[in-house]
Amino acid sequence: MIPRQIVDGEHVEAVIVGGGQAGLSLSRHLVDRGIEHIVIERSEVAHEWRDGRWDAFTLVTPNWHCRLPGYPYDGPDPDGFMTRDEVHAWVRAYADTFDAPVAEGVEVIRVTHRPEGGFTVATTAGVITADTVTSATGGYHDPVVPSWAADVPASVAQVHSHEYRNAGQLPDGPVLVVGTGQSGTQIAEDLLIEGRAVHLAVGRAPRVARFYRGKDCMTWLAEMGLYDIPVTARGLAKRESTNHYVTGRDGGRDIDLREFALRGMALHGRALDVVDGAVRFDDTLAANLDHADSVAESIKDDIDRYIEREGLSAPAEPRREPAWSPGPGGSTVDLADIGSIVWAVGFRADWGWLGDLDVLDDEGHPQHERGATAVPGFHFLGLPWLHTWGSGRFHAIARDAEHVAALVADRARAGVA
Repeated sequence: MIPRQIVDGEHVEAVIVGGGQAGLSLSRHLVDRGIEHIVIERSEVAHEWRDGRWDAFTLVTPNWHCRLPGYPYDGPDPDGFMTRDEVHAWVRAYADTFDAPVAEGVEVIRVTHRPEGGFTVATTAGVITADTVTSATGGYHDPVVPSWAADVPASVAQVHSHEYRNAGQLPDGPVLVVGTGQSGTQIAEDLLIEGRAVHLAVGRAPRVARFYRGKDCMTWLAEMGLYDIPVTARGLAKRESTNHYVTGRDGGRDIDLREFALRGMALHGRALDVVDGAVRFDDTLAANLDHADSVAESIKDDIDRYIEREGLSAPAEPRREPAWSPGPGGSTVDLADIGSIVWAVGFRADWGWLGDLDVLDDEGHPQHERGATAVPGFHFLGLPWLHTWGSGRFHAIARDAEHVAALVADRARAGVA
């Protein structure tokens, strides 16, 4: 990596905002194409992999999915799952393989469209101009907690999943985890492994089996082409869909909340609010567990059909029966009996730096077609479902970056006048 300084008043062909795997992938393609550019990173390259994950974090996709432009995973365990620190080191090292021009510790404050074409980019290190700008910051910026978190007594510690590191970080006492996406379910398991009493508020997130009929399910899905189906074939609503929960910990295994209940975890429906010092949960627990199981079983159905259609040899495997079922009705948990809450309810995008660029829809979501926006020269990269299910993941970032790089190069070579 070549540390790049922002020179006030300079002009470059391309600015990339964000120094994670998406921004670096685009940078590699632009280096290969001879396009002068700067990657602007407000912290350090790949810092989210180190700073935004808990200690026991692992990828949930197999290592062989990890392939950046000219940089496939070549470690000893392609079917394993890299840890947090291994992923951080792997992405960080990528920047050194092609001398990415990165300005670290610089924040983009505002991007505005210039009347004569191109963009003005105001940063904490100065103001520059560029023919093109690409947002490679992803879509998960500001941690979210529900409004009623303010009603939780001060005696209960509150952390967001983005801040959670390990069980020892939390005060003594039972822990309430709110949210069952990938982070919430894995953090709940982490706490259970560490011997903590855990309450888990269960939402509608789907799950997937780790292995089925002799292979990792995500390997099956990749072979079936599921990660390559364009979002346009599935409906734009998919851009906001929740990922299936599973874990790569200890070589990979299922996350089955019903089994957690048998191991002592208290499961509840969706958390509603705090009334008289207690958290209230609705009565959707049974339905939410059934929904997660139905998605996992439907994926197995798809794999079965694929194996039969292709005439493949794969061992038969019996289906799992539900190990536990909840009783009817909602529930409450007295916060006097809770030591801490981990909020795993997601993030809110912050696009304030886009100024008045017309690149968001009425709900504030990026509006684009495979990264290209209605503003000539402005692009998005690294978003979930940017083009396919693989977008936003290591699996397809190289392909997406190559496409956006072609758009950037065409714009830069054509000029902006």
